[in-house]
Amino acid sequence: MRTFLAATLVALLTSVAVAELPTGYWPADKTQPILDSTMRLTLDPDLSHLSKAESSAVDELLAAGAIIHKLYENQRHEQAHDSKLALVELHRKSGETAATQNLLDLFYLSKGPIATTLDNQRLAFVPVDAEHPGKNIYPAGLQRGEIDAYLDAHPTQANEILSLRSVVRRASAENIAADLAWLDDFPEIDALHIGLRTRLESLSEDASAFYAVPYALAYAAELRRVRQHLNTAADHVAMETPDFAAYLRNRGRDLLSGDYESGDASWVSGDFGNLNIQIGSYETYDDSLLGVKATYAASILARDEEKSRSLMDALAGLQAIENSLPYDHAKQVSSRIPVGVYNIIADFGQSRGANTATILPNDADFTRKYGRTILLRYNIMAHPAIFANRKKSFDAVIDACCNDHLTSEGGFNRTLWHEVGHYLGVAKTADGQNLSEALADTADLFEEMKSDLVSLYAIQALHSSGFHDDDTARAHYADGIRRTLQSVKPRPSQAYQTMQLMQFNFYMEYGLLEPGTESGLLVINYNRYHEIVTRLLRQVLQIQYAGDYEQAREFVARWSYWNDKVHGDIAERLNGAGGYRRTLIRYSALND
Repeated sequence: MRTFLAATLVALLTSVAVAELPTGYWPADKTQPILDSTMRLTLDPDLSHLSKAESSAVDELLAAGAIIHKLYENQRHEQAHDSKLALVELHRKSGETAATQNLLDLFYLSKGPIATTLDNQRLAFVPVDAEHPGKNIYPAGLQRGEIDAYLDAHPTQANEILSLRSVVRRASAENIAADLAWLDDFPEIDALHIGLRTRLESLSEDASAFYAVPYALAYAAELRRVRQHLNTAADHVAMETPDFAAYLRNRGRDLLSGDYESGDASWVSGDFGNLNIQIGSYETYDDSLLGVKATYAASILARDEEKSRSLMDALAGLQAIENSLPYDHAKQVSSRIPVGVYNIIADFGQSRGANTATILPNDADFTRKYGRTILLRYNIMAHPAIFANRKKSFDAVIDACCNDHLTSEGGFNRTLWHEVGHYLGVAKTADGQNLSEALADTADLFEEMKSDLVSLYAIQALHSSGFHDDDTARAHYADGIRRTLQSVKPRPSQAYQTMQLMQFNFYMEYGLLEPGTESGLLVINYNRYHEIVTRLLRQVLQIQYAGDYEQAREFVARWSYWNDKVHGDIAERLNGAGGYRRTLIRYSALND
């Protein structure tokens, strides 16, 4: 497939006139509207506080990140690599025209050959196969019904096939032989994955059956190189920040073993000085088939020590908030969780974009034993152009009585407490299952909605403790509303956008939001905010604790409706406000 694709594209490139685009490539009149709706920013943080050793480590981490990004593109589409090479060659042969530059920019923005259109469709803009729900982590074209039926008939394979970090394959003779040969080529993977060779050798050749191999084997060549870069970075900083060096070495080994415990434990508890890096496969947002497979990401971050220290002091008293949540299964939480304010040096893979914050790890057992770390990305969160764009959209929908309540500080606090919200509430179901297993493809949606709601629920306690005054509390509330406004109907696979739509609908039905009597724009009824958020949060926590997949699906169906008269009017106002609908982030550290 890949050889054929590459040969076909090379033939096209050499046969067409440079003024034309080969079949399958979008012309400028299709790419330009998307790019016109895209804000372009370059992040260029001040790194003068880094030591010489840290600067040398950054070079190695950037090299590791570049490999991670290529891996991520490959996970999302089998033809990503070949199509990128062909596109670069087309750009060169065309004389670097505006049309081919648009295609390169769209590939960068989309992190692959499939773009999200202005009406929220996912379409190929270069000649590749259409996207399928399982991306390139499951067999091409696999549908949920087939894999569900297989697992029902072969329940003993569920742990293997549903593993967070494994690639699912059909049990063809060709696939089995290729994986065994790959295992021969990488003896360290063979040594770290006891029993893998025996399992592969015992497979029956049956193309209607399935098996899975760990990412460590599927991506062994790339992960070996990533580990080498992490180890070299560790060598640079070992004398200055031994905890950071230890984390880098642990994480390099984690990538080959598939077990992240050593890296996660040292990541959460270490003292890292001026640098940090999130690297590995954690988030499952790209798995639209089963919602269980994580994809790769890396974020290289420079710590703002002054902001980080002041923020740590603000997080005391988390146990009281946990105890007050509207469910009967409060757990013990640490009042001192690692939180840092950072400036992004460069993002790769799933992290690339306008992501504002992260809380990891996600594993409930690791969280119980070691806690979590919160990474706030300040040069995104506080970027004036990003806030101005959000404010423009907010003002187009919210009545003048409330639209001045939105502030960048409110956005910072909402995001901070959203991340803390991941730390609070339900960690496992009543019968001890991980939420991702019990709630499957709805798990991310419910976890993100829970964290959104905890952020808003906590405002009353934060006001009482003095963290918020009246103005900052109101700004925090206002950003909670901004978060729910949708410029296009979400696809069911979009967990973030769908849970935001659900909140909006709940707020409208229960009167937190209502049309103003004169303007027709939305008015926020702050006096009802806590009551209504508590009502919704109670239901979300109950569904998570019950771990009832069918109940979860029914709840999503109930609240994710779209009415063209109501939602369509809001979307039209948002899209007519003159703001940007997406953001393309480049990084000076990558010479972008």
